[in-house]
Amino acid sequence: MSEFWLISAPGEKTCQQTWDKMMAATTRTNNLSTNHKFGIPDLKVGTLDVLVGLSDELAKLDSFVEGVVKKVAQYMADVLEDSRDKVQENLLANGELPDTCSIICFPVDLVTYITRFQWDMAKYPIKQSLKNISEIISKQVTQIDNDLKGRASAYNNLKGNLQNLERKNAGSLLTRSLAGIVKKDDFVLDSEYLITMLVVVPKTNYTDWQKTYETLAEMVVPRSSHLLFEDLDSGLFSVTLFRKAIDDFKHKARESKFTVREFQYNEEEMKADKEEMTRLSTDKKKQFVSEPNAEEGPLVRWLKVNFSEAFIAWIHIKALRVFVESVLRYGLPVNFQAMLLQPNKKTMKKLREVLDDLYKHLDSGAAAIIDSAMDIPGLNLSQQEYYPYVYYKIDCNLLDFKV
Repeated sequence: MSEFWLISAPGEKTCQQTWDKMMAATTRTNNLSTNHKFGIPDLKVGTLDVLVGLSDELAKLDSFVEGVVKKVAQYMADVLEDSRDKVQENLLANGELPDTCSIICFPVDLVTYITRFQWDMAKYPIKQSLKNISEIISKQVTQIDNDLKGRASAYNNLKGNLQNLERKNAGSLLTRSLAGIVKKDDFVLDSEYLITMLVVVPKTNYTDWQKTYETLAEMVVPRSSHLLFEDLDSGLFSVTLFRKAIDDFKHKARESKFTVREFQYNEEEMKADKEEMTRLSTDKKKQFVSEPNAEEGPLVRWLKVNFSEAFIAWIHIKALRVFVESVLRYGLPVNFQAMLLQPNKKTMKKLREVLDDLYKHLDSGAAAIIDSAMDIPGLNLSQQEYYPYVYYKIDCNLLDFKV
């Protein structure tokens, strides 16, 4: 399950006791969740007024950054349209994880990053004020969002132009490009008197065409019609006649439900169409298909790097929110334990009840809500936004489809 509950509770005599108490309530007897300590460093507290204002600002920033994370993830899925099953393995976070000897940094899956979270001191120095750290994150993610819009626009234009050309090459015989279908030998060219015309004939009318095309107008060259191409519904026939009979032939053909395709053979134009299709297709693939000495194209590389940056920023915002809210609720000196719970899907309701019972003494108002909820049929406690403990949800299911 990709949902996590990031909570905090005030320290007992020690924060370890707070942790042990929560573990005993949620795992040792009933296995309601998988739990991890969530490390938040000693951040600068600042004044009460700043904390209150920052609490609201961080809520808005949290929502904005989550939106950017999801946009980058979804765009990754859109770009990797032919390999969507590989999208999830590209959604990684470059986490600093404690090794036996040192801190090492390498891409990890999102669950591993969250459950082994380490504050990034280089990106977000804790000597800075909480306000400054939030502004660093806001500026960083806003830049990612702006860059994504520009890159997405350029890629979508390229993709749109290619789709338009593909439609021209795959539509009805009345409108589709004939490059690759007709060739020079199919036409009488450079004749002062003769011209080769193309006619689209429904398959059900093939017999009628063969019987009548020579008599649709005077001066049609006998036995000059040839089937050049056919799709599911129609066939493309050539026919040669004298130029002076063109108008009469078109009129009679239309009456017989044969459609003359307006077309003038131009080898250079058809060659240019094919080259444009090849160029656009190649340019599109270069954005994500393997290149020499590179694992993937520039767009996918950018998406991978900036997804990681945005996701890491998002989890740091969650950490900031837990810190600010814990100080506002539990007071000074700073003394709380942040904990990450991964609920078991079948026991989420029970887990919520256990946590409410464990911490309801922290807030008499919340306790009253909990107690009254038990007496009101139909009230779904899990939908309440406020709990006696600090709580924020982290959902790692970032895509609209199942990969």
